[in-house]
Amino acid sequence: MDYINAFWVGGLICALAQILMEKTKMLPGRIMVLIVCLGAVLGAVGIYEPFMEYAGAGASVPLLGFGNVLWKGVKEAVDANGFLGLFQGGFKASAVGISAALIFGYLASWIFEPKMRK
Repeated sequence: MDYINAFWVGGLICALAQILMEKTKMLPGRIMVLIVCLGAVLGAVGIYEPFMEYAGAGASVPLLGFGNVLWKGVKEAVDANGFLGLFQGGFKASAVGISAALIFGYLASWIFEPKMRK
């Protein structure tokens, strides 16, 4: 049942983003920022943790989960370092995920032949 919940919740998040792209004049970058901010707000309010326990990877992998990771990192860093934690926390919390995306993207460019669009 965990896989099914992850699948439908992740699909619903992606479908809502697609609806926003097609039905509004918002650009994709702004929609992504909106979703990341929504994940941070849901984490701050305390709604995201139970949601993630129910949906698993379906809630933690999309951009909504990235916003929550940033929120948790900033919260922990502010508790530990005070005001400077506002600037440190997001970087420390998301460094592994961003580094992995860069490394795997680079490795994929070696394996496959990237083609530039004209």
